Amino acid sequence: MDNKQKFSRKPKRAGGIDSVTSTFKQLVNSGRVKTNIKNLLKANKSGGFDCPGCAWGDSNEGHIHFCENGAKAIAWESTDRQVNVDFFDKYTVTKLKQQSHHWLEYQGRLTSPMRYNASTDKYCKVSWQESFSLIAKHLQTLESPNQVEFYTSGRASNEASYLYQLFGRMFGTNNFPDCSNMCHEASGVALNQSIGVGKGTVVLEDFYQADAIFVYGQNPGSNHPRMMNALRKAAKGHCKIVSINNLQEVALEKFASPQQPLELLAGQSTTISHKYYKPKLGGDFAFIRGIAKTIVADFTTSINQNFIDEHTQGFTNYIARLEATSWEEIEQQSGVSKEDIFDAAKVMANSKRVISTWAMGITQHKHSVGTIQELTNLHLMLGQVGKKGAGISPVRGHSNVQGNRTMGINEQPSDDFLNRLETYFEHAMPREAGHNVQAALKALHEKTSKVLICLGGNLAAAAPDTHFTENAMCQSLLNVQISTKLNRSHLMIGEDALILPCLGRTEIDQQATGEQAITVEDTFSMVHSSRGTSQAPSIECLSETDIVARIAQATFDLTSTKGVRPAVDANTNKDKKPDWLALRDDYSKIRELIANTIVGFEDFNQRLEKPFGFHLSNAAANLQWNTPSQKAIFSNTVLPTSLYSPGIDKMLNEISSSNKRTIFTLQTLRSHDQYNTTIYGHDDRYRGIKNNRHVIFMNPKDAQKMGFVDGQSVNIESLWEDNISRKLSGFCIVFYDIPRENLAAYYPETNPLVPIDSVGDDSFTPTSKSIPVIVSAI
Repeated sequence: MDNKQKFSRKPKRAGGIDSVTSTFKQLVNSGRVKTNIKNLLKANKSGGFDCPGCAWGDSNEGHIHFCENGAKAIAWESTDRQVNVDFFDKYTVTKLKQQSHHWLEYQGRLTSPMRYNASTDKYCKVSWQESFSLIAKHLQTLESPNQVEFYTSGRASNEASYLYQLFGRMFGTNNFPDCSNMCHEASGVALNQSIGVGKGTVVLEDFYQADAIFVYGQNPGSNHPRMMNALRKAAKGHCKIVSINNLQEVALEKFASPQQPLELLAGQSTTISHKYYKPKLGGDFAFIRGIAKTIVADFTTSINQNFIDEHTQGFTNYIARLEATSWEEIEQQSGVSKEDIFDAAKVMANSKRVISTWAMGITQHKHSVGTIQELTNLHLMLGQVGKKGAGISPVRGHSNVQGNRTMGINEQPSDDFLNRLETYFEHAMPREAGHNVQAALKALHEKTSKVLICLGGNLAAAAPDTHFTENAMCQSLLNVQISTKLNRSHLMIGEDALILPCLGRTEIDQQATGEQAITVEDTFSMVHSSRGTSQAPSIECLSETDIVARIAQATFDLTSTKGVRPAVDANTNKDKKPDWLALRDDYSKIRELIANTIVGFEDFNQRLEKPFGFHLSNAAANLQWNTPSQKAIFSNTVLPTSLYSPGIDKMLNEISSSNKRTIFTLQTLRSHDQYNTTIYGHDDRYRGIKNNRHVIFMNPKDAQKMGFVDGQSVNIESLWEDNISRKLSGFCIVFYDIPRENLAAYYPETNPLVPIDSVGDDSFTPTSKSIPVIVSAI
């Protein structure tokens, strides 16, 4: 095949009329066209609700503030289909396990609390009070508070998240595994160590003032499409956008904004990337070091020595590390030539204002923390932090995943945070580090943890090593899922299980004091309110905040205090003990607690009166470094020689040499008809895939070498030192523009290939972007 034939599946541009058509189909498919058109017009607007999709920031401009995938998320949530008592009477759990991820969620909204009946293998209706009593009974009979895992999805509001962590800590544990552990944990770890704050330093307006934007390891056209409008505006304003991504993604090439009539109807589009580089998987660290090495050698005048002297430490050692790193290493590991790296460095060095932005293509490797710190080194060296149009920007995934962490959903909370809680509530808070996702799953697997409570999400589909994860969840004495729709996690049943239906982001939250607003924090640290406008699918659906408050009330109402940590002393001010139900009745009271215990939220309720909310101060953006030395830190990490540990390398070399087999590196990724674990359909329009998710993207030259043809069905087997067989069959080869010996495939279908122990250094994030595999014909 020639190149045109090999890659002819892809469209010539992203967005455009196809995006509008796809959006309309989703609205029709929801069965609530009129309601969802109204919903879309209120999405991401002052007085409306925050989109339940991505965490990209809201622009104050224009009348339409939603994207194609945001519309899918809204229509998927606000649907006329229902998973009710009759549905559960029809299907056993065994039967439901045979269905796909898409089929399960497609059935519609959960409408009643349900409890698993082992004798019939079915879920049966249970009252809310029975549900709360059952949870309380299980919690109060635990031998230790550390035997419960409080998992959190990124969609939970600030109010629900705050109550959730407060309840868990007053119960006595820091076991708060959450979705951040599986995506941007490396960003938080790296940035906290380097600049003293684990968040990005820019706001949305900075993208419009930048001279250059470096986009690393992300596909915004599918994963956060509203970012495309920001990139489009920047590109039209003569900003140079440099894309560094393993796959050639159409949205980073050309984008037609559905909000612009000429681009929508006349076939016009905007060229997004000034330059596009495709490093090998895991090669970004070497690529970034190559840029730094080039700047030091060839663009010395761009180095901001005054900034370095005043604000940083470790620069001399970092320069020595650059000099000790050879170009042979850089080119070999990155897969990018010295000449191409020089061109990228030239753009950065000649730009007065530079933003670097990244997502999970950077964070899900063994050496992700080091990679992000190397990227931060570049910005420190050039003084590209703390000024308009410049800085670093990890693009968070799920809406309010960043807010969850701010509210205390963190298995390793700071002493300052715990001290504030302890002082205000006059209740001793646990100090022992809790479980992240990996530790939680291992504890469940070993039965040292016994209860799993999930505030949203789909842990069974999100976590790696699917067989291990599902087995771990099935060891629980009680599995509680607070959800809007049916998913795989509801089917991982140990001795007992509950499904508790909650409101969606689009729906009216009516409590005793009236309709309630919740709050969220976007990827730019903007905090704003969100108020649903449509009716819930059932009067039995409760808000997440209500459910959490009533679980806490039921637990602490039991006469037994086993498992509950004692108060600081016998003279505890009982007025400061949370009145869980009063907080449920009036969310402004929760925000008062937040204002009194979390830095940056002073006068929380009053500041929310501003139409688009307020910005949380970012110390690093203000050139204040909350590190032990009060300086920003240049990291001094040796360029890794491999994607894997020495033990894995030795094993792979033995397999490769003895069997003469090609070892590929696989990354898992999303399709265009997908958001996180939610699969809206089986197409991937931007990669030219129709009605198939069991595909594996492969370089045509690799396929030719292996004797494979486009469309051939193959086996994929991952390799790890535990000798556990992890193998999938029936994946269709799709020729794609991807580096040699690199592969890509969709998750959660390929999550079974990611070993539970294959995690990033210091972050414990699954290495879902660097999985050693072999591919064989069926």
